[in-house]
Amino acid sequence: MNRRSTYALTAALLVLLGAFAWSIDYLYFAPEPEGTEISLDQFAALSTEKRLDEVVFHDEDLVITGTFVEPPPEPKEKKGKDAKGNAQGEASGKDDAGAKGKDSKPKGGDSKKASGETEEEAEPPSVAPEGAGEFWGEYRDPLTAQLVEIATAAGANVVIDQQAGKQAVRAVSTFLLPLMILANLFALLFSAGKGGGSGLGEIQMFGSIRRGKIKKGASTVSFDNVAGAQEAVAELKEVRDYLINPQKYKDLGAAPPKGVLLVGPPGCGKTLMAKAIAGEAGVPFFSVAGAEFVEALVGVGAARVRDLFARVRAVAPAIVFIDELDAAGRKRGSGGGGGGSDEREQTLNQLLVEMDGFDVSEGVVVIGATNRPDILDPALLRPGRFDRHVTVDQPDADGRQEILELHAKGKPFGSEIDFPYIAKRTPGFSGADLANVVNEAALLAIREEAGTISMAHLEEAVQRVLAGPQKRGRVLSDEERSRAAYHESGHALVSAASGGDEVHRISILARGKGIGLTNIRKESDALMLTKSELFIQLVTAMGGLAAEEMIFGEHSTGAEQDLERATDIAKDMVGRFGMGSKRRRLLARDVDEFLRAEVGIAEISDTTHEEMEAEVDRLIHDAEREASHLLTRHREALDYLAKRLMDDETLEGATLEEILDRVRPAVRTAGNTRGNGSAPTAADDLAHKTPKE
Repeated sequence: MNRRSTYALTAALLVLLGAFAWSIDYLYFAPEPEGTEISLDQFAALSTEKRLDEVVFHDEDLVITGTFVEPPPEPKEKKGKDAKGNAQGEASGKDDAGAKGKDSKPKGGDSKKASGETEEEAEPPSVAPEGAGEFWGEYRDPLTAQLVEIATAAGANVVIDQQAGKQAVRAVSTFLLPLMILANLFALLFSAGKGGGSGLGEIQMFGSIRRGKIKKGASTVSFDNVAGAQEAVAELKEVRDYLINPQKYKDLGAAPPKGVLLVGPPGCGKTLMAKAIAGEAGVPFFSVAGAEFVEALVGVGAARVRDLFARVRAVAPAIVFIDELDAAGRKRGSGGGGGGSDEREQTLNQLLVEMDGFDVSEGVVVIGATNRPDILDPALLRPGRFDRHVTVDQPDADGRQEILELHAKGKPFGSEIDFPYIAKRTPGFSGADLANVVNEAALLAIREEAGTISMAHLEEAVQRVLAGPQKRGRVLSDEERSRAAYHESGHALVSAASGGDEVHRISILARGKGIGLTNIRKESDALMLTKSELFIQLVTAMGGLAAEEMIFGEHSTGAEQDLERATDIAKDMVGRFGMGSKRRRLLARDVDEFLRAEVGIAEISDTTHEEMEAEVDRLIHDAEREASHLLTRHREALDYLAKRLMDDETLEGATLEEILDRVRPAVRTAGNTRGNGSAPTAADDLAHKTPKE
C-alpha cells in the first residue's frame, strides 16, 4: 500500500508541475500582438490627429491594441486665403515703406523680431506613425483611466477586455498551484521516509525507534551456537525459562530478573548471547543501539525511550537488547553537558524510570551489553534494574577448543587437524579472533586450490591473526638477516634457559611491521602470577636486545616492542602489584578494564614517583643483565640456533625442541616450589632480592 501511494503521489506531483509550467507560459510568455509597436507618445499623437479608429485595452496583459487610419488631407481654400493674405500684406508693406521715404530704414531690432515671430508660428513634425494599420503598445496600470479618456476624446471605438480566463489562471497559479505542489511534495517525502528511503522522513520519527527493530521469532541462534562461555549461558537460561513459563515464578513468589548486563572485552560473544536468548525463548526481540537514543535535539532521546518501552509492553513478554549501553547510560554529570537539562541525562533518567519506576514493566527483560562498565551510572547498575551482571570474558584453553570446533562444523578439515594444539597456541584470543582464524584458514585453502583445510593452513592463519600477513616483497640484507636471527634466537634461548613458557616457533620472515617473530606458548591460562614468573617474562623480553648487544656491540630499532613490553611489565610489578619497595598501588585504577587503556599515575608525591621510576629502571637493568648472563653461558647454542634460523628462516616442532633442550634446566625435585617444575636460576635470585633504596 505504501508503494502504491508513493506512485500515486509522484504522478500527481508531475501533473501539478506540468500545469504550473503551462500557466507560467500562458501568462508571461504569450506571443506579441500583430501590428506596429508604438509608445505612449505616438498613441497621444494619433489621438491628437484624430487617427484612432478602434482601441482595445487588455486588463491582465496591460497592453493596448487597435487600428489607426491615414491622416486627412489639408483643405485647398485655407491654403489660397493664406496666400492672398500674405500677398496683400506684402503690398501694404511696400506702400508703407514708400511712404516713409527712401532714407527711412528699419532698425536691426525690428528685423530680428519679425524673424522670431515667424519661427514661433512654425509647427513641429508629427511623431505619429505614417499610413494606416494595426498597432499595439504596453502601459502601466495607473494610466488606464487617462488613456481611455484620451482615446474616447479622439472619437475612437474603445473596448475594455477584462480577460476573465487569464484572471482565473493567474489566481490559480499564484496561490492554489504552489500550495498543492508543496503539500504533494511533503506527502511524498514523508511517505518515502516511513519506508526508510528518505532522510527527511526521519523528521516525523524523531521521537520513535525504527519499526524494523522488532523481530519476533526471527533469530535462529540458540545456546548450542554459543561455546566457551558456559557460566554466562547458565545465568541466561533462567531468563529464557522466565519468558517461556512466567507462572512458575509467580507461584513460588520469586522475582525474575528484570535486566541482565553483559560485560566483557570486544569479540567475546555478548551480542551472540542476546540473539541466543531470543532464539531460545521465541518471544519478540527488540534490538537497538545505545547511540540511537542520543540526538542533538533536547528531549528526543527520552521520547525514543518512551516509544520503545510502550511498544515492548504491548507485545510482552519480550526482550529488549541495548548494545553499547554506555552511549546512553554514562554517569550523570560526566557527559560534558550543562546539568539536568543535558540531553544525555534526560535520556538516562527516562531509561531508569522505564526499567524500574512507578509503572513497573512486567514481562519485559532488558539485556544490555558494554565493554565500559566503569562509566555506567550507579543507578543503572543497582538491583531492580540490571539485577545480574554477567562477565563474558576471554575463553580458556577448553573454551577455545570448543569455539574452534563450533566454527569448524560444515567445513572440510583434514584428518590431521589438532584443535587442542591450536587452542593452546592461542591464549588471549577472543571468540571473534578464533572465528577469524578458521575463516583465514579456509581462505588460504581456497587460494592454494586445496580440497581440504590442513593443519598448515591453520598454523598460517594463527600467524596472520597475530602478526599480519607475510611480507614476501620485503628483502633483508645479510646483516639484517643475521641481526634478526640473533635477536629472535636470544628470546627463545633466554625463555628456555630461565624456565619460562615453552617456545613454539621462531621465524625471521617479515610480518606486518615486524621483521621476526618468536611464538611463546603458555602451558596454562594462569590468573595469579608470582614475582619470579613476572621477572622471567621481563628477562625473556630483554633477551633479543641482550643478544644484539653481545654479538654486534649495540642494539637496533628492532627492540622497540621488546622495550615497550618490558617497561609495561616492570611498571605493573612496581606500581600495581606492590613488588617493589612500596607495598601499595602507585598507579591509578584501571580506567577501562576490558579495553586495556593505559593506567595513569595515582596521586603520589614527586619523591615516591622518582623512587618508582628508579625501581622500574633497576628491574629492566637486572633483567637485561640476567639475559646477558644466560646467553653468555649458552653462547654456543646461540650461534648454532642463529645459523640454523638464517638457513631455514623458520624453526618449529622437533627441530626447535632439540636445540632448546640443551639449555633447559634440569627438573626440580618435589621440595621445590616453582610452578613450572624447572630448576632455580639466577632469575629467581634476582627476583627475590629486595630493591635497593
